Amino acid sequence: MTTVLRSAAKLITSSESLVSKSVSRNFHSTDMKRMGGGHGHGHDEPYYLHAKHMYNLDRMKHQKVKMPLAVFAAFSTGVLVPVFAVIFQQKKTASA
Repeated sequence: MTTVLRSAAKLITSSESLVSKSVSRNFHSTDMKRMGGGHGHGHDEPYYLHAKHMYNLDRMKHQKVKMPLAVFAAFSTGVLVPVFAVIFQQKKTASA
């Protein structure tokens, strides 16, 4: 019986030493990745210099197609989600 207890004690102490070696309590962080070219700003300087240049819709390619599609997508989402929620709730209460 004592050999079983000794082997269990050895196993516990060896596992504690492994856990204490693998656990680190230090704070660390990764480096911030730079986007874009070598200058480190991550954007095109003339078009993205300040917030006033951020939403230049006149520079958007295919604006006459993209803007109506975006408005239609936002509107249809705003209409279809509540309609689906009402239909789902009515089906749920009807089956109960």
